[in-house]
Amino acid sequence: MHLDAQQPIILQDYLRQRGWLDTEEVITSLEKPGEGNMNYTLRIITPNRAFIVKQSRGYVEKYPTIAAPAERAVTEGRFYQTIQRIPKLARQMPHLLGIDEKNNLLVLEDLGAASDFTHLYQPCRLLSESDALALTEYLSDLHGQFLTHNPDVAFANLGMRALNNEHITNYPFLEDNGFDLNTIQPGLQALAMPYKRDADLKKTVQALSTVYLAEEHPSKPVTLLHGDYYPGSWLQTASGTKIIDPEFCFFGPAEFDLGVMMAHLMMAEQPPTVLNTVLSNYQPTTGFDERLRQQFTGVEIMRRLIGLAQLPLSLSLDRKRSLLDDAYFLLS
Repeated sequence: MHLDAQQPIILQDYLRQRGWLDTEEVITSLEKPGEGNMNYTLRIITPNRAFIVKQSRGYVEKYPTIAAPAERAVTEGRFYQTIQRIPKLARQMPHLLGIDEKNNLLVLEDLGAASDFTHLYQPCRLLSESDALALTEYLSDLHGQFLTHNPDVAFANLGMRALNNEHITNYPFLEDNGFDLNTIQPGLQALAMPYKRDADLKKTVQALSTVYLAEEHPSKPVTLLHGDYYPGSWLQTASGTKIIDPEFCFFGPAEFDLGVMMAHLMMAEQPPTVLNTVLSNYQPTTGFDERLRQQFTGVEIMRRLIGLAQLPLSLSLDRKRSLLDDAYFLLS
């Protein structure tokens, strides 16, 4: 089954065969529910309801030349299945209605009219205290509920971690990676070059790569991570703040999720009150290493500013210079 908005009859027949549509239920329209990068996603609308169908393929949907593990939707589905036993977490995510492992396809609850939090990257947009608390509480609950010395191998997600790791710790720090940062912003390439040539920095970043990719963590327990905890994975809905897209999930150090979250709040120029709300309300897991969290924050800032995975930022070159200085300090 190849999900295609231009083939509604084929899709309708497929959904009926799987029991996800009643035999007399018809698709009245199809919509793109949002701006996603990784997968092909549709909102299915019938006379009685709406739901989401998502399919992952062997490439990044927005950038088809970039290969990606086709089975990532199956891993995401396992995440939804696993958190169902924790009602508090389940209420903050779409409910899984079905999974087709053969075709790497999920059927999910439609959360209705919603917008993600990428508006925070625009000037003068403030994350409310209630949203900051909700997002932090979700992360605390997730990390606290699944802390273990024996992680579930079903969440190894090695292919997605390898893909992510390339764009976190390798590609941004190559002097000649074929990506001219001046196409993003004039002067950015020159601004990035000292970091690309800093041998000590790259050694620190490679040590983080080892931690991120590690399959065994004998010194302390690990936990189930969302794996991509940033404003594009947070939704504002009529029923509150929701979390989506855990396709990068794995069992690893809690410092990674919180580090990524803090990096994006810093790049979104959130005030110290917001940053302090998150840090003071997050409930650290056993053995939580604040130094490691800071390093993950630093490398996430750098990879987003001088790597391929750019954000819709409205920052001057001087402001990016300041953020890179902050990131370098966090990594030092």
